[in-house]
Amino acid sequence: MTDRPLDAHSNASAGRPPGLAVRLFDVHKVFDSGTLAVAGVSFTAAAGEFMAIVGPSGCGKSTILRMMAGLDRPTSGSIDIVDRGRDADIAYVFQDAHLLPWRSVLRNVELPLELMGIDPRQRRRQSHDAIAAVGLADFAHAYPAQLSGGMRMRVSLARALIAHPRILLLDEPFAALDEITRQDHDDQLRALWLERRMTVVFVTHSIAEAAYLAQRVIVLTRRPARVALDRRLDLPACRGPSLRTEGGFAALCRDLGAALARGAA
Repeated sequence: MTDRPLDAHSNASAGRPPGLAVRLFDVHKVFDSGTLAVAGVSFTAAAGEFMAIVGPSGCGKSTILRMMAGLDRPTSGSIDIVDRGRDADIAYVFQDAHLLPWRSVLRNVELPLELMGIDPRQRRRQSHDAIAAVGLADFAHAYPAQLSGGMRMRVSLARALIAHPRILLLDEPFAALDEITRQDHDDQLRALWLERRMTVVFVTHSIAEAAYLAQRVIVLTRRPARVALDRRLDLPACRGPSLRTEGGFAALCRDLGAALARGAA
């Protein structure tokens, strides 16, 4: 069985808000230097979908993600978030954890709620829940310098999830981790998505990571970024380490790799 994004009704019936759809239409981005970074990119991330974006280094993946987050604006074209209601509907996880070194894990995670003016007791309770959700309950009072790189990224993920965003954008969050830790984090992220069903757009250089995590993969060409392939993946909803060794998964990765090579040519 292939997993599919939940619609608004099924999310509501489960007591969870649905993810939000993000529509890109003919998006171009030209930097102030005159460099054309993105050329006519169009796709829609459906509400509740887990989408991965891969492409050659420097092709414009992060630029597209930043525009989806509203951190940058397209030079032309449009990016629309359907039914967006509040700024906290979108959360962004960078390549670096960007934790405040003078704050504990708990105080780092509660920062978005603090900026929103949430009552201290409520934000402390929600922060403990978010930290537990990423497996760091025993480290709530530790400081970033006392954590491994993987643990710091989990704190960053907890901070992104604290306000229950309906869109989660991740820019190669696990790229600097060793392979075993990275795969553990992939499993944890996918479990969180299955539980919450927010819309996830995950940028990565790893074809295997994209195929393992996502329902759908967008492959971009070298700069200026264009869509070389938009493929929905016929993989089971329940995924585990054994999937990575199956012949069908290997064949899928070869197909995605071939599209990436064509786009990089």
